[in-house]
Amino acid sequence: MRALMTAERVVDAARLGRRGPATTEPAGSPSWRFAPRGGALLLWAAVVPLVLFLVVPLLVLLGRTAATGGLPGYLTSPVVVAALRLSLVTTAATVLITLVLGTPVAYLLARYRFPGRDLLDTLLDLPMVLPPAVAGVALLMTLGRRGALGPTLSALGIEISFTTTAVVLAQLFIAAPFYVKAARSGFETITPALEEAAAVCGASGWDTFRRVTVPLALPALVAGAVMTWARALGEFGATIMFAGNFLGTTQTMPLAIYAAMERDLGAALVLASILVVVSFAVLLAVRALAGPGLRRLPQ
Repeated sequence: MRALMTAERVVDAARLGRRGPATTEPAGSPSWRFAPRGGALLLWAAVVPLVLFLVVPLLVLLGRTAATGGLPGYLTSPVVVAALRLSLVTTAATVLITLVLGTPVAYLLARYRFPGRDLLDTLLDLPMVLPPAVAGVALLMTLGRRGALGPTLSALGIEISFTTTAVVLAQLFIAAPFYVKAARSGFETITPALEEAAAVCGASGWDTFRRVTVPLALPALVAGAVMTWARALGEFGATIMFAGNFLGTTQTMPLAIYAAMERDLGAALVLASILVVVSFAVLLAVRALAGPGLRRLPQ
């Protein structure tokens, strides 16, 4: 117990050291610059077109959704409710699995040097840049009924492709690297001497990790988990290739939007608007949870 109390004091001291004086400007924060009026006008002229291109379509989408006048009715329609429920259940499972499996990987990459480390790091980043459809085909060729492991799984009575499990695995494949990237950066910001101090005070390796490492890296871990959830929520390509598009079983919100565009534009608009609002809220949450340094993480 004494060792744990000492470890917690180490965490508190580290947090105070990071926070610094109240008047100190955070490291890496932008400095304000004032340009001549002509230069500022030219800068804004260059900025506005891209900002408008990125923002206006989203505002139009939200406006068209509000103009339908049937928002409450669509929110309770079977298609929307089923897609929302399935998306929430599968993304929650994805985040939980990512936390359990991704945290050790992130800590390994942050704390240890070993042969093949850079290769492993690159392979873990690969799903972030692969087209999702490629990920879906790869999963199908591996875990599908005719995939590399398909006969073995079938012999055990396990069917994965075109099931809800396939939805979770597709989301996990695409979204987990976002958490690993953020968690690794969070662990790397912690001075190893703090962990060593806790160990010297008698804390075990697990207690040091739980009482010192995790609390100090918590903003990055939470931000990574939120980004993983948001990426899983918007996953489309890998899901439709590996899990299909079956109402109530594999039809998540992005897939429901795709299907609704052919027969019910109102439902598609409502689902799309929900994703826009949720995505915006997620980005705000990440900026609030992560420190100034962590805000520069790839997202």
